[in-house]
Amino acid sequence: MTLEELQNLLEPKVQDLLARHAANDPAAFALQYHGHRELPVRAMAEQLSCGKKALKKLARLSTSGLLYTSLALEQCSGERMAGYRATLLSGKRVIDLSGGLGIDSMFLARVFQEVVYCERDEVLCALAAHNMRKAGISNVVIRHGESMELLASCPDDFFDWIFADPARREQGRKSVGLHTSSPDVIAGHDLMRSKARHICIKASPALETSALQEVLPSLSSILVVSVQGECKEIMLFLDRERPAGSPVSMKAVCLGPGQDEIVEITGGGDTGKNVADAVKEFFYEPDPAIIKSKLTGQLALDHGLGFVNRTVDFLTSDTLIEPFPGRSFETVDCVPYKPKTFATFLDRHHLVQTGASIQRRDFPHPADELRKKFRLKENALHFLFFTRNRSNDPICIYCRRLS
Repeated sequence: MTLEELQNLLEPKVQDLLARHAANDPAAFALQYHGHRELPVRAMAEQLSCGKKALKKLARLSTSGLLYTSLALEQCSGERMAGYRATLLSGKRVIDLSGGLGIDSMFLARVFQEVVYCERDEVLCALAAHNMRKAGISNVVIRHGESMELLASCPDDFFDWIFADPARREQGRKSVGLHTSSPDVIAGHDLMRSKARHICIKASPALETSALQEVLPSLSSILVVSVQGECKEIMLFLDRERPAGSPVSMKAVCLGPGQDEIVEITGGGDTGKNVADAVKEFFYEPDPAIIKSKLTGQLALDHGLGFVNRTVDFLTSDTLIEPFPGRSFETVDCVPYKPKTFATFLDRHHLVQTGASIQRRDFPHPADELRKKFRLKENALHFLFFTRNRSNDPICIYCRRLS
């Protein structure tokens, strides 16, 4: 989108036309109005496309008449995630080093007296200013420019918090590591901690966290966060006054659809793995945030659960744990995996007819290969977990999912 397109989008007749075609297919709209040079047809089609996606990602805010770009909408935080993050930060003044669409700044504006929004893309700055007005937010200051340069121009300790959601793209492709992010929070570490005691960095859920303290010396805690069973991001919290040599705490946070549906698991050191002697009546797959944060052992310890084996995060118990942060199943059967006799097992449980979802971990054959070999269709209730037992022998666990 260009600044000229944005200005044209704000014209009353264009806004009215967008409202009337909100439910229409964007491609059909673009075809219908092709040749209407008085209209920003490309930008309008983009808004129609983004509007449909925003209904899911920004359910409440999307009703405020916000405008988007496709890339900015893809990269922005969802409402559930941005709202939760804002509950962890507080103070008088915060700077958002990667303003983008402005969603994080909007939620931070609820808990800070002043939010400084930084963005190097002039169009996004204008877009964010429009969106702030539409959302009725008046305590966000829009700053256009390179965020680290803008931060360097501020006095030391000017902010209570610094928030950064670095763009993670390398040569046009998504990247995971912080070294290729923009702004470069590793190179800017010392600058940031001179301007605020507390720093929050949003990182990819695929980020490897084991060696982060080497490149971010003031790292104090790591939060791995999921929303409705999908691992969304890793939050890195830096504290300038963290005592030297103190351990970095790890926490998994599982957010449900309701604002009060939050499960937190905090690590207390190496808990080891208590492997069960057999697969019990109930079978569990922890939430991805718990697995990513390597806190399944703590979860098992908290609830008296046993691991199915020493290599994967499958758990089992004789009693049902409710609620469980993850997926819960009733165990129907568990057998050694032997290709020559496995079809008989499937016939006995009528699984060729009903179908089953296939899950595998630490198992020699890919799920697609197994599905094709045994001609199994998908089923959302019946599950086959291919893994190993405590003796490292391949097994298959047939389960029915519990609601």
